Amino acid sequence: MSFSQEIINWYHPNKRDLPWRHTTDPYIIWLSEIILQQTRVEQGLPYFYRFVEQYPNIATFAAAEEGEILRLWQGLGYYSRARNMHKAAKMVMDNHDGIFPTTYDSLIKLNGIGGYTAAAIASFSANEAKPVLDGNVFRVLSRYFGIEEAINTPKGKKLFYELALEMLDKEQPAIYNQSIMEFGALQCKPQNPDCQICPLRTSCYAKQTNKVNSLPVKIKGRISKDRYFYYFVIMDEKSGSIAIRKRGPKDIWENMYEFPLIEQAAPLSISELKNTKEFNELFGRGAELHIISTPKKHILSHQNIYATFLEVSKISKDSNKKGEWDYVLLKDLDTLAKPKLIFAFLRDYNLQ
Repeated sequence: MSFSQEIINWYHPNKRDLPWRHTTDPYIIWLSEIILQQTRVEQGLPYFYRFVEQYPNIATFAAAEEGEILRLWQGLGYYSRARNMHKAAKMVMDNHDGIFPTTYDSLIKLNGIGGYTAAAIASFSANEAKPVLDGNVFRVLSRYFGIEEAINTPKGKKLFYELALEMLDKEQPAIYNQSIMEFGALQCKPQNPDCQICPLRTSCYAKQTNKVNSLPVKIKGRISKDRYFYYFVIMDEKSGSIAIRKRGPKDIWENMYEFPLIEQAAPLSISELKNTKEFNELFGRGAELHIISTPKKHILSHQNIYATFLEVSKISKDSNKKGEWDYVLLKDLDTLAKPKLIFAFLRDYNLQ
């Protein structure tokens, strides 16, 4: 039996019952694919249902405000995905008369859709014979065929694409693509796969040569940058409001809302922080600080954020001269799109 048929035979009794597998609607498939990028199914599923309920079709999605989409997205991270989805939805309305495309060549032109996503949508919605190559597929192919070329090099990507195309079942590409992705997610897992029950174990290169844990090969990316954020929680007890600022462009979390902030290149003690020029300009020399939470590490692509949350009181009357923040009623915080770091803090301290 061929490799492709073995994978398909495994799929039918082992696949998960997921909502986007019961439709060929490219809009629904697109939603699921973008939400699940760099996100586990268990985490992404509630977001999928939320978006389908709020935006049942591409027209409603395109008509939404970006802030609304970001608010629904908060907690998933990688917010550029949500922004690109909004741009792609508008492109569908403007360039495709509101009809979501199903061909690879049209899909690849939409914002936020790369080769993998275009192939997935085209094959799942229209059965176009395009191979998918996500992390699960790279892993299965690398282990089974013994490919030690790094998956994130131009040579490696070309090699894997050619192999994926060769293995693709041209008669049933949708089922095959679903099968090999699911096989990688459930059977040929990154860590500690159960090779003893794998239907491919007798012909798998990695299993036979004891290289399961060393394949696939991936070259490490650039070193992550450390950033130290000091967030100031400023409450107005009389009005039941809290100080909030909007992030600017050309940095992480663009146009999202957070607390007033001082960023430093290295960690500071409380006394060092109070003596900085930025602190005194914001709050005055008489302001008092109280640590709410010790530094929390938040990992982004090539960045590590170390966030410390502090309560600040007794700020000078002429503070906030530059309009660094505004006060928002606590009951209205849920209407603002916030980074996961801020959203989690508000949730943990019952402020939202």
